[in-house]
Amino acid sequence: MIARTDPEFLRVARGDAPGDLVIENGMIVDVFTRQIRPASVLIFGGRIAAVLPTGIDTGIDTGIDIAARERVDASGRIILPGFIDAHIHIESTMLPPSACAELVVPHGTTGLVADPHEIANVCGIPGIRWMMADAANTPMRIWFTASSCVPASSMETANAVLERADLEPLFDDPRVIALAEMMNFPGTIAGDTALLAKIGLGLERRGRVDGHAPGLRGRSLQAYVAAGPSSDHECFTADEAIEKISAGQRVFIREGSAARNLAALLPAVTQANAHRFCLCTDDVHACEVADDGHLDRVIRRAAAMGFDGPTAVAMSSLHVAEHFGLHEYGAIAPGMAADLSIAQTKSGNWSDLKIDATFVGGRLIAESGQCVQRVATIDIPSFLRKTVHLPSGFSEKSFALAAKENLPARVVGIIPGQIVTASKREVPRVVDGVLHADVTRDLLILASIERHGRGGKIGVGLVQGFGLRSGAIASTVGHDAHNLSVAGVDPLDMFVAAQRLAEIGGGQCIVQGGKILAELPLAIAGLLSDQTPDSVAKSQHAMQKAYELLGGSLSDPFMQLAFLPLSVIPHLKVSDCGIIDVDAFRIVSLQD
Repeated sequence: MIARTDPEFLRVARGDAPGDLVIENGMIVDVFTRQIRPASVLIFGGRIAAVLPTGIDTGIDTGIDIAARERVDASGRIILPGFIDAHIHIESTMLPPSACAELVVPHGTTGLVADPHEIANVCGIPGIRWMMADAANTPMRIWFTASSCVPASSMETANAVLERADLEPLFDDPRVIALAEMMNFPGTIAGDTALLAKIGLGLERRGRVDGHAPGLRGRSLQAYVAAGPSSDHECFTADEAIEKISAGQRVFIREGSAARNLAALLPAVTQANAHRFCLCTDDVHACEVADDGHLDRVIRRAAAMGFDGPTAVAMSSLHVAEHFGLHEYGAIAPGMAADLSIAQTKSGNWSDLKIDATFVGGRLIAESGQCVQRVATIDIPSFLRKTVHLPSGFSEKSFALAAKENLPARVVGIIPGQIVTASKREVPRVVDGVLHADVTRDLLILASIERHGRGGKIGVGLVQGFGLRSGAIASTVGHDAHNLSVAGVDPLDMFVAAQRLAEIGGGQCIVQGGKILAELPLAIAGLLSDQTPDSVAKSQHAMQKAYELLGGSLSDPFMQLAFLPLSVIPHLKVSDCGIIDVDAFRIVSLQD
């Protein structure tokens, strides 16, 4: 971008020289006032040189008189600042940054704040560096946060451990704008010195640390915020959100593929406190973006709930930029980066928002739902391939867990639309002293298999909520250590599913009767596909259909499965280390 103080830029701003592009006769969304007003936007050198009122007698230049080499007529449409996702794990799209950009830019998203801790858990700092290199090749803005919790806790086995010294060199790159979500909030509150050292790094180098503290309230919240985390994307009640913004945090309202918090949290937002809220997706699958959109989807959903459209836009742009100190982004105003979109609504109804074109740095990047040019993914090094290593001696008997008859057992209860789980108790089906699935009560065997070649531990428990009548589903996407997660009725099907994922280098699959019904290979670290976004979306749709044929009714079973090993999200989980009572932050037995 041209410098704001460049004399030629200021000549264009004054009207003494022509601009590169004028988007004229539209209605801009002014995120400073949360109003919509008629204006034309003059662009030069990748920046907005002027925003000039049109259609009214102002006594100053109008759109008719604006000199520019190229003109775009936005009559009857609105001009929006480019959306910035406040918190996303690109890996959850199952695409590398280059392909993810191709997916989200047509929906008006021009910036992502990405935490690469998924690939970090599998491939460490080299994995992060590869993601950043690929991101540099995209037409959009991708900023990063330095992954703070690799692994999330000591109760899951990752392939890397990142300490302060490992993270510090990342901050030499200006695209690293914060320390990433500090998920180990119990350790932070308890004063774990290694965690506090990482928080100190984020505060020293960038002045900000992202938070992650689901359900945290009261004195514990006060201690956590006092340590430094200034945001939170894990609220699941309006009261919790209000308490957190009152403690000085910004709350990122998440609407992803598994965790959908928008409906619960929007009642907390008022015109007086809206500046303390941002929107994010956190974890969203490619098929959902392809079908319904990205942040434009979230804005439409908010509007359908009666929420103010311009305020939702501000929460998707200006508020994010302000939080992360991205002072040249997030608004349509003189001197700002020319990242914006042209969109339409039906009779001003924001629930019908449709993005027509997206510009980044004043260049047309996407139009009519498609990027104007495809960007190739950079070379994929060998260390990102063949990352799935099953334990020695692995067989269907590996899922056998001793259990007692007529004694209640802990059960992970899936809550649709949430990544928090219920901690339940059910008397399990036990045959010859071994735990079995019971489809009459939707009780399936759940296992997490260490797949990095670091000991081969297997945690086994029970889960309720998948609805399978037969078969198994499996995935090497298992937040955040990304071990191999599998849930099923038949241990043989679970074994076949795990074996298949090892054969293809990672991914997701559904098995019934020993046969693969559908699969999605994820050859890059067992997390990302080397195929096109369209191909990934089609595979995800096929797996959803196969899942439903087996009796399931969840809208995104694989995203739900992915979070069942995560040891820092309440209330009950199963990692490779065993069954985890997250509230007590310890490993527990199946029955006691």
